[in-house]
Amino acid sequence: MLINFVPGEECRIAIVEDGKLEEYYQERASAQSHVSNIYKGRVTNIEPAIQAAFVDFGLERNGFLHISDLHPKYFPGKDREAFEKVGKKTARRDRPPIQKCLKRGDEVLVQVLKEGIGTKGPTLTSYLSIPGRFLVMMPDMKQLGVSRKVEDDDARKETRKILKELDPPSDFGFIVRTAGIGQTKTDLKRDLSYLVRLWKNIERNRKKIRRTGELYAESDLVIRTIRDVFTADTERVIVDDLTAARRAADFLRVASPRSKTEVVYYDDPVPLLHRKGIETQIGLIGAREVPLPSGGALVIDQTEALVAIDVNSGKSRKARDAETNALNTNLEAVDEICRQLRLRDLGGIVVNDLIDMRPARNRKKVEARMKENLKKDRAKTKVGPISGFGLLEMTRQRMRPSLKKSIHAECRHCAGLGYTQSAESVVLNVMRRLALVMQRDDVARVELTISPDVAFQLLNRKRNELTHLEESHGKAVLVRVGGGRLDYIAIDAYDSRNQPLATEDEDTLKNLRKASKTTYRQLDAPDLPETVAPVVADEAEDEAPAEGASAAMESEETADTEDAEDKPKKKRRRRRRRKKKSDGEDAEAASEDGDTAEPSDPDQAPDDPAQAAEDKQASDTDDTEASAPDEDAEDKPKKKRRRRRRGGRSRKKNTDGDEAGDSAGTDDNAPTADADAHEAPMLAAEAAEASQDADSADAQPEDKPKKKRRSRSRSKKKAAGTGSSTAPEPDATGLTADASSNGEVTGDKPKRVKPSKKKKIVKRNAPPPEAVSAGYSNRRQDDRE
Repeated sequence: MLINFVPGEECRIAIVEDGKLEEYYQERASAQSHVSNIYKGRVTNIEPAIQAAFVDFGLERNGFLHISDLHPKYFPGKDREAFEKVGKKTARRDRPPIQKCLKRGDEVLVQVLKEGIGTKGPTLTSYLSIPGRFLVMMPDMKQLGVSRKVEDDDARKETRKILKELDPPSDFGFIVRTAGIGQTKTDLKRDLSYLVRLWKNIERNRKKIRRTGELYAESDLVIRTIRDVFTADTERVIVDDLTAARRAADFLRVASPRSKTEVVYYDDPVPLLHRKGIETQIGLIGAREVPLPSGGALVIDQTEALVAIDVNSGKSRKARDAETNALNTNLEAVDEICRQLRLRDLGGIVVNDLIDMRPARNRKKVEARMKENLKKDRAKTKVGPISGFGLLEMTRQRMRPSLKKSIHAECRHCAGLGYTQSAESVVLNVMRRLALVMQRDDVARVELTISPDVAFQLLNRKRNELTHLEESHGKAVLVRVGGGRLDYIAIDAYDSRNQPLATEDEDTLKNLRKASKTTYRQLDAPDLPETVAPVVADEAEDEAPAEGASAAMESEETADTEDAEDKPKKKRRRRRRRKKKSDGEDAEAASEDGDTAEPSDPDQAPDDPAQAAEDKQASDTDDTEASAPDEDAEDKPKKKRRRRRRGGRSRKKNTDGDEAGDSAGTDDNAPTADADAHEAPMLAAEAAEASQDADSADAQPEDKPKKKRRSRSRSKKKAAGTGSSTAPEPDATGLTADASSNGEVTGDKPKRVKPSKKKKIVKRNAPPPEAVSAGYSNRRQDDRE
């Protein structure tokens, strides 16, 4: 036992075993402990919601007394009991409400269980206990007992027998401590007499103190440690202060006269703990990461709710397989965890995140190792099994604030969080707060105090914004450097009479929000781009009825073809040409098959020569526009069109007629628009031959069934009444005969067929429209007839 004692300042005690620090206790004069002190107190407040009372016992903060720590002698009526048996505490459900037990102003004797932590006051209890060297005396209790840490049944029976022979007072209960096992009857009798005299002194002090005050104070750290921690296994007690060494020797001579342990005074200029190599180990107590012998590490984080300890394997690679490596690392970890809990005095809920282990026997080994190590701990502990997530949960009695909170102060920059705002974030916050203050009418000037780093950012990178803010409000901003934190901001506003104004008050901000008028300005709707309007118009044309189709065709005939740069117009022309091309393809398919589309009604045949001439002129115009290439096709992606060709086999049978139709038509396999300028006479001859073949095919109709052809554009024109044919009438079965399907009977709603994908047409030296449109005109006129 190494004792470093500095009178009036600090006392540090280290328990060293084989050169390794096992226990460490520290106490400073400025933060003296009040644990185990007995006080006379008065009830100041009753809280039924939490079943607790707050007691004033003479310190700065009131103590917290829960109903479970209230002795039965304070119970009302028939529930009152003057004594309670040792180890058999009244259950929580059998206790009356605290508002019936205590009232404001009642006098109670309390003892401090735990020091106040944070904003919480000390925890009190009315179950008093006065510890001695071998015995613990408990007033208003009955029965004798032995410490639960003693597991030997024979030793327990022998010690209890000796205690009964001492004839202790009937108004007290006694428990034999672990140090009392094996002691003689004389040693126990001496300790019993000491405790009885101590209680009589407490009773005398109670009568002297009128309201609140201290009745019993624990000894200093040196005496307490020798009394509670010292065992027969301790070889030497080394003290570096002469006065403390003499007091320790006197107490040890009285408490354990037969002990062979010697008390030694250390007189050397080198500090005691440095000489023994313990100071380095003490420095690791406050570290977040603790190394393990095999290369792993423990990461300890203390929070308000619990203590989290994470086990990392790190560089541990000694084992051959992962399971053995995990077991060895966890065994090392639980040894170090128990040691760190004692050194740091961590209490409450402790969650240990171990390395996952699959075999149940390995988990049992780790749990048994943990329980064996906790037997050395004087605090009460409770350990649970390892959960399925690899967590070992436990609780440890918190005797006093942890060592970290006792010797460390909260960081003034981060307030214990470990992080602070960056200078850029603080500058942005400053600008927002300046804008809030400067918009007030009563503010004439503003003084801003910020840290040096923030001032550097503001005056260099945000100078333009700050100048604009001053000019827009007509008020000056004076920037000062100060504050000890990076995020320190102080804004002082003054009126025209140089009187300070409140800027950070919450009521001022509320009044400001009520008084300020919120102004909203509606944004003007942006103009519609020119490229969007024609597309909308095209969609409207597609959805509109086909009654205006002829008018659109007439306007298109008179349009100037050289205005190719107008993209919206090209879109309209392409869409209408696409419809007309599909009409021409249907007619070509009919001519290729050698069939002539017959009208479903004979009366619908155009037998007027004038009407036939008009149809021929319209078809010439359509074919001329269909043969013109689409220059905008490369800019827009092509939609996939699906065509269903049903006359393929019959076209293979026809020789002359099919060749003429392929050369003059708009089939995908024969793009006529890609011909060069020198091929114009050849195209004109082929168009003439195609018209003659169509006339001959019309003169000699065949009896084979007609091919079913459907076209969306043809159906639209029929519905609108364009051309010479009219809509067919339904028959008795409710079906109609469609002229485009060559007399074949179809339903009311013909199946829509997706158009086939067109190849890109590149404009070269195309032939004149007059040379190409002649063949188309004759064929379309024959098809209409």
